[in-house]
Amino acid sequence: MSTPTAPRPEKGGLALLVIAAAQLLMVMDGTIVTVGLPVIGTGLRIAEADLDWVLTSYALAFGGLLLAGGRAGDLFGRRRLLRAGLVVFLAASLLGGLAGNGTVLIAARVLQGIGAAIVTPAALSLLADTFPAGPERNKALGVYGAMGGLGSVAGLLLGGALTEYLGWRWIMFVNIPIALLVLAGTSALLPGTRERGGLDLPGAGTVTFTLGSLVFAINRAGSHGVGDGLTLTFGAAAVALLMAFLLIQRSARSPMLPSGVLADRGRLGANLVMLLMGAGQLATFYFLTLYMQTIKQYSPMITGLAYLPFAIGIGLGSGVLGPRLQARASTRSVTAIGMAVAAAAMGWFSLLTPDQNPLLVLLPAQLAGGIGLGIGFVTATIGGVQGVAPRDSGIASGLVNTSQQIGGALGLAALAGMAVTATASRPQGTPLHDALTSGYTAGMLGAGAFYLAAILTAVLLLRPRPTRRSAEPLGGTAG
Repeated sequence: MSTPTAPRPEKGGLALLVIAAAQLLMVMDGTIVTVGLPVIGTGLRIAEADLDWVLTSYALAFGGLLLAGGRAGDLFGRRRLLRAGLVVFLAASLLGGLAGNGTVLIAARVLQGIGAAIVTPAALSLLADTFPAGPERNKALGVYGAMGGLGSVAGLLLGGALTEYLGWRWIMFVNIPIALLVLAGTSALLPGTRERGGLDLPGAGTVTFTLGSLVFAINRAGSHGVGDGLTLTFGAAAVALLMAFLLIQRSARSPMLPSGVLADRGRLGANLVMLLMGAGQLATFYFLTLYMQTIKQYSPMITGLAYLPFAIGIGLGSGVLGPRLQARASTRSVTAIGMAVAAAAMGWFSLLTPDQNPLLVLLPAQLAGGIGLGIGFVTATIGGVQGVAPRDSGIASGLVNTSQQIGGALGLAALAGMAVTATASRPQGTPLHDALTSGYTAGMLGAGAFYLAAILTAVLLLRPRPTRRSAEPLGGTAG
């Protein structure tokens, strides 16, 4: 295993900027298409029932391959993998911008997800290689964790402006100059440590197809019922593939998910909290965008600007309130507080009506939701990588992001079906806008249920107080 040379102090800030920018770009692309979905659907003739695949295809590829991406960085060099992933992401963005139909766009989104799955764990592992354990690394991890929440909202704001003034294709094209700038900045990063071993390609393939089959089955159940033939077929395939994945992990010489990574109860809890947060967040953005553009008839630009309170809330939660609460209370308590605020915001959203004044519900509820999620993103990110052995830091880093992305894909699939059912169950003669709004608010109440489950998870699994081991994230060494 090679040991990198310690970075010069003046390069630490630039390295953090590059790593944070890479994370921001990857997370931002998970939501940047959201505001443009109605325009994309019209332009490429994608049925509304299939529009959510533009979001979930990225989340599935991203989340399904993150663990393999993390392991590849450990084996082949993290800076090298970071650069390779950025090139893949850049090429996929060009393909998406030139797409002539929905199939090509969804394929480009899958390719973007693959690039993101390579970049993200490499970036977080490089952060550990760059900053020594203790307050300096905790501060850097706080910045990195904030990008997870801020990037999602930044994608909504930027997506609205680009769709309004330049057209939806610039949602894809804008990634190219940003990726090129990040590529140029990678010269400030350390090469990163390298470990010996192999890459578990069968494990990566089975887990990705498991998740894809499960999301398809959930989507299909929402529109065709649980007893539908394809729903049952893909549900059974998901179960069979999951069993195959578990068998592969038991027999593999270099398993994709080493047992020690989730053996720690606190890390397991942090990843489950991140999964539940992702499940609620992506679905909330989806329903709010449809409400604003379909019900309120906001333009893409106004829709993007309407998400500004969410961005402010994320910034307050992750940059101000989260770190201050973390310094005074346990990760368990701070996570529970954040999730309680987020759940309350979902209850607030349930008051939305077609003619509701946005100043009473839409905007203030977003601010509250952003604060709660901002707090949760910081604590879950830190908890997910605390105390892991250096040889598994890439896997642990990938798992934190896997949890968020897979949670988003599964949550959106489940809650979109719930919204369709709620809309269809309204009495005959109900005005269409009233029926649709009922579906959207039902979906957001479902997101609130995910946040309540996150509170229970935090109480049961997260540590009540810091321990000596947990005070040293990512193995307690800089690689």
